[in-house]
Amino acid sequence: MAAACSHLLSNSSITRPSSPIFFQIRSSNPNPTAHLSFHPHPHRLKKTTTVLKATRKQIEIVYNPEERINKLADEVDKEAPLSRLSLFSPCKVNVFLRITGKREDGYHDLASLFHVISLGDVIKFSLSPSKTTDRLSTNAPGVPLSDDNLIIKALNLYRKKTGTDNFFWIHLDKKVPTGAGLGGGSSNAATALWAANQFSGCPATEKQLQEWSAEIGSDIPFFFSHGAAYCTGRGEIVQDIPSPVPSDIPMVLIKPLEACSTAEVYKRLRLDHTSQVNPVTLLERISTNGISQDICINDLEAPAFEVLPSLKRLKQRIIAASRGEYDAVFMSGSGSTIVGIGSPDPPQFVYDDEEYKDVFLSEANFMTRETDQWYREPASTTAEGPQCDPSQIIK
Repeated sequence: MAAACSHLLSNSSITRPSSPIFFQIRSSNPNPTAHLSFHPHPHRLKKTTTVLKATRKQIEIVYNPEERINKLADEVDKEAPLSRLSLFSPCKVNVFLRITGKREDGYHDLASLFHVISLGDVIKFSLSPSKTTDRLSTNAPGVPLSDDNLIIKALNLYRKKTGTDNFFWIHLDKKVPTGAGLGGGSSNAATALWAANQFSGCPATEKQLQEWSAEIGSDIPFFFSHGAAYCTGRGEIVQDIPSPVPSDIPMVLIKPLEACSTAEVYKRLRLDHTSQVNPVTLLERISTNGISQDICINDLEAPAFEVLPSLKRLKQRIIAASRGEYDAVFMSGSGSTIVGIGSPDPPQFVYDDEEYKDVFLSEANFMTRETDQWYREPASTTAEGPQCDPSQIIK
């Protein structure tokens, strides 16, 4: 397979930051005195002014963080052919998800049609002048900034596998809700591996990136497919397939504020209560006849509905209110997102009922990517919900 090196000008944007990016330092060689803080309003740049009171006079110190960031980036530019890169990090849905058995290692075997969709995050990477630390910032509350973040894990993995010594400043513009069954974190990790490979001149192939990624997450290898894949094993065995669904089929994603614990969902899974339909049959049927309710089976729905009974009620209400507007309504992954295929519009009760005032809503479409190019950010995707508030900055 050809090296995983994208056509950068056509597939990504390389830009000077238009507003200051503030980072929390995360280092494998910690320096407890090092600290950079977040500006509470990133879209309204103001000079930071500190007034020091002296005995006889005042001294005003004016510090422009954007100017400093750009000066540092310019120094990096002189030394590297690629210093800044912005990539789209899309999420996925499981069109069907069969759990076929439990393994000796404690994991479950699954068989699922994974498909990338047009809702996604944007991750901006800049080469760091430091050779010892990555710095990660985000607009979303609740996202870890430590080594537990899959982006940092992916960058550490890439350095381990290739011996490269590039470290990065990363800003994650988060639009995919967490705890949603949409694989947002896994996509972020795959995107970070792809980016690191670009900065190093693409020494690794797509196949190598895909194989390495399985070491840090079962869903990550899927994103190195072309966007549609039949996945088995723990999810890490990825069989690329032509997309069996048209890209112009609209969908709506509805996620309540509550998340489902994946571990708790699997704990409640009873294999003798799962579907007995052959997943290969499901794949053949969707390739021939398209999406329908009887194909979109998810064996994790029943245990997820035990964990979160309100999620079962939400799905039932969507089906009842849609009056055939959707071709299928199903839960993605281990929850808690309910997907309606066939229309981008949620039912009216989602807007009217106080119970659903905090739900995350987004329209989306199926999407794929070209060989040796990363996923392209769509022109526009409408997303609504508390997870998308850019004014909430993690400190």
